[in-house]
Amino acid sequence: MIYLDNSATTRTSPAAAGRALDYMTQTFFNPAAAYSPAAAAEREVNAARATIAGAMGALPEELVFTSGGTESNNMAIYGSLNAMRGTGRIIASAVEHPSVYEVYRSFYRTFDVQDAPVTPQGNVDMARLEQLITPHTMLVSIMQVNNEVGAINDIPAIYRLLKRKAPEARLHVDGVQGYLKLPFFARDCDLYSISGHKFHAPKGIGALYIKKGQRFAGGQIGGGQEGGLRSGTTNTPGIVGMETAVQDYVQNADAYRKGMMDCKRRLYQNLLRLPDVVLNGPAPELGTPHILNMSFLGVGGEVLLHALEEKGIYVSTGSACSAHKKGKNRILNAMQVAGERQEGAIRFSLCPENTLEEMDATAQAVEELIKLLRRYKRR
Repeated sequence: MIYLDNSATTRTSPAAAGRALDYMTQTFFNPAAAYSPAAAAEREVNAARATIAGAMGALPEELVFTSGGTESNNMAIYGSLNAMRGTGRIIASAVEHPSVYEVYRSFYRTFDVQDAPVTPQGNVDMARLEQLITPHTMLVSIMQVNNEVGAINDIPAIYRLLKRKAPEARLHVDGVQGYLKLPFFARDCDLYSISGHKFHAPKGIGALYIKKGQRFAGGQIGGGQEGGLRSGTTNTPGIVGMETAVQDYVQNADAYRKGMMDCKRRLYQNLLRLPDVVLNGPAPELGTPHILNMSFLGVGGEVLLHALEEKGIYVSTGSACSAHKKGKNRILNAMQVAGERQEGAIRFSLCPENTLEEMDATAQAVEELIKLLRRYKRR
């Protein structure tokens, strides 16, 4: 098997899974309980909070644990707007993940909701964003990394722009595809979303960074866990498993990032030699190390996906959250990728476990298949 859909989810690392298992079967106590084994579990949760926050220069008390990226994104938006008075402008990029984009759409009746356009490479158009930001702007959501094509947004520059034009506005960053994959400093935004299963932690665990000192209404209401901002029984196995995955990534960050970029370049160079193949997004060295999006003209992306699947190679045609929705790709549309190019788009997303040999094998399989599929389509 060659697994190249790591932007959808990653394999939980054996170390993270093993630690999570221990906290399911041995140290299974509820950290909110009063007896000493529970207090020990609470200390482990707090230590994990410090590790995960520290990986982006945040304080432990600025991190709230959630169930994953969707909850973190939802909480960031609802928790911010519910803590603000009045209404004004809120801005999200046109290529945001549905867990941001659809939340913004739900506010069209009460806020001045604006979509920030993107360039053909998938980055936010900074000139257009500057025009959209007014003194009445309340919240801006911009993803750190475009999850379909790997474009990287200049978050520090966006933060400076926002604070210059609307000092009271907040910047929320969807960091689901960026956390650990790229160097990042939490002070360059007000809120930052994380999802553990994107970096070899268990599914069902994530976090939201909330900069200290800002008013925030929180998320789920109940028993008052997470400082009263997100109620619900603490997912101790998920949290310690995520800490283990973060520790591994931090210790090996340079090697992991280089390895993924080397694989991405190798795959790109191999595929670019094939006829009628087009890159979607930025040049490989200008994008994130782990995402490559290519269009194979004259071949349906879904057809190629299933043909590769028969060879044990797993890729995607876009976001896993939109895989079962019919119709055009909103993200590629916003990038002006349309027609035959959009229909033939495939996303290859990597992780540190992938190898150069896998890139060669994948390119060879793609070459064989597109020759066959194009011949069949012409008939």
